[in-house]
Amino acid sequence: MTPRLFGTDGVRGVAGRWPLDPPTLARLGAALVRALPKGRPRHLVVGRDTRESGEWIERELARGAAAEGAIVSTAGVVPTPAVAYVAGAFDFDLGLVISASHNPHPDNGVKVFSGRGEKFDEAEERAVEEVMADESWGVPGRDGSPQPRPDLVDAYLQHVARLLPDAGSLAGSRIAIDMANGATTRTAARLLEAMGFEVVALGDQPDGRNINLDCGSTHPQRIADTVVRERCRLGVAFDGDGDRAIFVDAHGRTVDGDAVLLMLALDYQRDGRLTGDTVVATVMSNAGLELALRQRGIRMLRTPVGDKHVMDEMRRGGFALGGEQSGHIVLAEHLPTGDGLATTLAVLRVMARTGRELTELAGELVVLPQTLKNVRVSTRTPIDDLPLVQAEIERVTAAIAGRGRVLVRYSGTEPLLRVMIEGEDQARVERWADDIVDAVRKALG
Repeated sequence: MTPRLFGTDGVRGVAGRWPLDPPTLARLGAALVRALPKGRPRHLVVGRDTRESGEWIERELARGAAAEGAIVSTAGVVPTPAVAYVAGAFDFDLGLVISASHNPHPDNGVKVFSGRGEKFDEAEERAVEEVMADESWGVPGRDGSPQPRPDLVDAYLQHVARLLPDAGSLAGSRIAIDMANGATTRTAARLLEAMGFEVVALGDQPDGRNINLDCGSTHPQRIADTVVRERCRLGVAFDGDGDRAIFVDAHGRTVDGDAVLLMLALDYQRDGRLTGDTVVATVMSNAGLELALRQRGIRMLRTPVGDKHVMDEMRRGGFALGGEQSGHIVLAEHLPTGDGLATTLAVLRVMARTGRELTELAGELVVLPQTLKNVRVSTRTPIDDLPLVQAEIERVTAAIAGRGRVLVRYSGTEPLLRVMIEGEDQARVERWADDIVDAVRKALG
C-alpha cells in the first residue's frame, strides 16, 4: 500500500523532519512534475509565508522540480490565495504554497494547486504519492533556485480589488488589521490604503519566528482591544497564510465565519446571485446559522472540515458561496479557495451597499451555545474503537435529544481530538464536553 503523504490540507509537519526534511522535499518537487502528463517543459509558481524555514523549503522543492526539467518561479512572501490565483490566471502548471497556516512557526507545509487554481483532489494527491513511492528514480544534486516574479503580487491585488470597485461612504474609515506576522504583511495594508481606508496595523513585523504568536485570527482579543482603543469602524484578523479572516465590530465583539456567511448569503440572495438558494458550510458551523438561513428560504449543505471540501461541494452543485466558521470563506466569483483579503472586501461591500454597520449585520445570526475543547493525542485511534468514549458520546447525544449537536473528530492538521457540542444551555454544554474529554483521556491515556 502506498504510504500517505498528504493530509487534510497538503503535506504538513515540523520543518526539518519527515516529510519536511530536505531529501523528501526535493523528491516531492520532482514527483509533482513527474506526475504531470508528459510533454512540454512544466512551469511551477511558489509562494510562502514568513516562517524562517520557508526559504530553504522553497529551494529544495525547486531543486527537485528543476531536476525534472521544470521552470520554477517564486512570488516570494504572499498569501495562499495569491498563488491559487496566479496558478490559474497565468501559464503555470502547478502552484505550491509553503505554509502551515495558523500553526506555530516550527511547523510548515506544502499546499498544491493545479493549473486551474484549485487545490489538489485526493486522486491527484495519490498519484503523486505513488510516484514518490517508486524507488526506481532519484533526485540528482543540482541547484534549483527559483526565478523571482514580483509582478505576480500586483496581478493578484488587482484581481482582489475588483470585489470592491468603490468604497462609497466607507471611504476614509479607520480599519484595524492584524496580519499575524504572516503572509498578508506585504499585501493587506497596501491594498486597503490604496482603496482609501485608514489602516491601523498589527502583526506586521515578521521575524521568521513570530508568525501567529499571540496574534492573528486565532487570537482575536488583540484586534478587539485595538478596535475599541483606536475607535475603528471594524477590525480584521488574518491567519498566517492569509486564507481566512475573523472580524471584530466597533464594540470589540468577534464576528466569525458563520456570521459572515449569513450576511454574504443575504446579499447574494438580494442580487439573485445565490445559486440554488444554497450555502455550503462544514460540520463545525453553528446550528443557528442553519436555522437563520432556512428562515430565509436558503438551504445549507454541510461538508467535512476544510475549505477544499467546501469547494468540492460548491463545484459539484455550481454554488456561489461557502465557508467555515473559522473564517475560510469561498467566493466562487473570486477564487476556488478561501481568501481573507477577498472576504474583507466582500464584507465591506455589503456594508457600503446596505449602509449598515458590521454590528447590525452580524446581529442577524443568533447562535446556539457552543463549546469546542481540544485534547492533545499521540495516536489517532478510531472513535468507534474506543467503547468508553463512544458510550459517553451516545449518553450526551441522548441528553440533547435533538436540541443540539455533538461532534467528536480528529484534527486534520494537528495532533488533536476536537470535541464540539451545541445545546440550549451553556453550562450543560460545557459539562457534557468535559465528560467526553475525560472519557477520551481515560481511553487514550
